[in-house]
Formats: sequence, C-alpha cells, structure tokens
Amino acid sequence: MTDGSERPDGTLGNIDLDDTLEMLFRDGRTNALIAWLLVAILTAVFIESALDVDYQWILLVGVVGFVVLVPPVAFREWRVMLPWELLFLACLPILVRGLVGGTVGTFATYLSLAALSLLVIAELHMFTEMEVTHWFAVCLVVLTTLAAVAAWTVFRWNADRFLGTTYLTTNEALMTEWLYVTLAGLVAGVLFDGYFRRRDRRLWRVIRRMVRR
Repeated sequence: MTDGSERPDGTLGNIDLDDTLEMLFRDGRTNALIAWLLVAILTAVFIESALDVDYQWILLVGVVGFVVLVPPVAFREWRVMLPWELLFLACLPILVRGLVGGTVGTFATYLSLAALSLLVIAELHMFTEMEVTHWFAVCLVVLTTLAAVAAWTVFRWNADRFLGTTYLTTNEALMTEWLYVTLAGLVAGVLFDGYFRRRDRRLWRVIRRMVRR
C-alpha cells in the first residue's frame, strides 16, 4: 500500500489508521528507481564477495538482498519497494564497501542491522498473520537486532573454528561490540519512532485532502 491508501494495482482500499507499517510500502517510480539502484550495488558486492570467498559478506549481502526483493516479487510489480531511505540505512555497510571499498564503524554497522530488522518486521506484518502496532514494532526492532547479532556472533565463531577465518579476536573486543550493538538498537528505536510519527502525519494530511474533495 502507498501513502494515499492506493494499492499497487491502482485501486483504493480501506485505510487502517493504526497500521503505519503497511504504509512503509510504496509504488512510486522515483522511490523504486533509487531502490533498484541499491539492488544493483548489492549485486555487485555479492559477486565480489563470492569471488573473494568472503563468507560473512556473502551471507550479509544475501540476507539483505532477499529482504529487499520480497515486496516486488510478492506484488509482481517492480515499483513496489520499501522506502529508499530505510533501504539505504540497512544497506549502508554494503554500499560503502561497494562504492569506496572501505568499511563503516561498528556503531553504524549495527544501526544498519536495526534498520534491516525493521524491514523484516514490516514484511512479516504485511505478508503473514502477524500484526503489530508501530510502538511494538520499534521495541521488537531492538530485540530483533540483539538476537540477530547473537546469531551473527555464532556464525563467525563457527566460521573461525571450521573454515579457518579470523572474524572474532578477543573476548574484550566482542564485549565492546555488544555494547555498541545495544546502543545502536536503542538509538534506532528512537529514530524509527520519529520516522513512524512523521509518516502518520503525512497519512493524516492525505486523508484530509481526500475528505475535502
């Protein structure tokens, strides 16, 4: 669904004023073009990571790419994409690697992971029977981020043990990383709460314009 309650097929549907998660999905051409540009960069980084046999980047890019492509595949419409600004934040470490060949800091990396968690929750809400309000979604983003990082840590530990990688160094470094994760999750919760409230205001403006007609 889009900001004006217009479905991807062009018809108008009923607006659930409490369901701001559904309003994350857009079918605007400009938003879609930017989003597909991000997908192209994801593809390039995935190919590069595969050639370098970099397991953690292969996994990360693969998961992000899957999440990004769910809406257009599900709706069978290339213009139905999540907001490009959220996609940009979720893809930030990958974009930096693909465009300038560098890396972002630990805090920025896990803030991006929080954004990815939000996208996953929004899609679960949209395509499954799970229903959440925006405030619960924000809390769930923080918890999902922490859970995702735990799974990420387990993956890196097993990769170091069985594949001969050196993703994890010292226990102190890991604890510092988890501190950054917690801070990033809390900051993301505040930012996403503001984001949802801004989209609520935009939705109300659209409704008022429709009522006046």
